[in-house]
Amino acid sequence: MIFYTDVESRTLRRAVYGAMVLVSHADPGPVVEERFAGLKAMVNLSRELREVLGGSRVRLPEGTDADLERAVLDALGASMRILAAKAPAEAESFPAAMIAICEEVATADGQVVDAEDEMIGKVRAALAV
Repeated sequence: MIFYTDVESRTLRRAVYGAMVLVSHADPGPVVEERFAGLKAMVNLSRELREVLGGSRVRLPEGTDADLERAVLDALGASMRILAAKAPAEAESFPAAMIAICEEVATADGQVVDAEDEMIGKVRAALAV
């Protein structure tokens, strides 16, 4: 098992859960369905990474929507660097898993609007894929 520091674990949690929030907030809709869709889609992540993500409560930054977006996108990039350094196989699979999670959140209500597509594009760019 790979050991992640507290800071690294918080960064990974902020990235994953924050990306779900960004996509969900891009098009106000059925928040509960979107949340469950995102959690269900976490099966795309490795078991080990899911354990890290479940380690403690997620704290997303307070402030404006722009502040949240910037912090989450930064956390996604930082997560890629963490995974590349500690778990190269995770770094290879993480971007596709995150995009799958975001797409599940976006499609939870049966349709994907431009704002959700745009946010998924920003997540994709932050992951450099």
